[in-house]
Amino acid sequence: MWQKVRTAHAKERRQARLEACRVVQRAVAIGAGAAMLILAGCPSAYQRSYEQRTEQLEAQQRFNQQQESLAHAQAQKYAAVVYFAVGSAAIDDDGQRQLRWFVQQMQPYPQASFNVQGFTDSTGSEASNQDLAGQRSANVAASLNSQGIAMSRIATTGFGEAYAAETNATTQGRRNNRRVEVTVR
Repeated sequence: MWQKVRTAHAKERRQARLEACRVVQRAVAIGAGAAMLILAGCPSAYQRSYEQRTEQLEAQQRFNQQQESLAHAQAQKYAAVVYFAVGSAAIDDDGQRQLRWFVQQMQPYPQASFNVQGFTDSTGSEASNQDLAGQRSANVAASLNSQGIAMSRIATTGFGEAYAAETNATTQGRRNNRRVEVTVR
């Protein structure tokens, strides 16, 4: 009999343990479901926060681009023209003054970049004029650089006799063709 009682108690204990396990499993399932519901809400709240921040950053970027466009348009209003003596790439006092004025005008536009384009009159050979135009534009770029404009912001080109501003048939026309133009690009 004692054996039967012991077997019955063991059976009851097993039943109790099985029932306890089922209760725990149900609780875990309910808890996991609740946890899933809670976590399901987190990504959407996080997502909303992320989207709001993204919209703010995009709006700020659009504003910055508009400001840069306005600044670029303002900077493009300025240009400098430096004139040279026949066969020379040396910048005279008037040319230096013109470049100092231009650099002062560009102070509010630290992002501006520049085209420095050299030209010559028809005096001399085409090949020597091409070289001279390149040397003139390089000298103007070096002057701008010495006044604080980084070379990375300057593109130089020598056009030689091409693109004459005026006729080469007159002294004044030739003078106006011996030039370097500095413009905002």
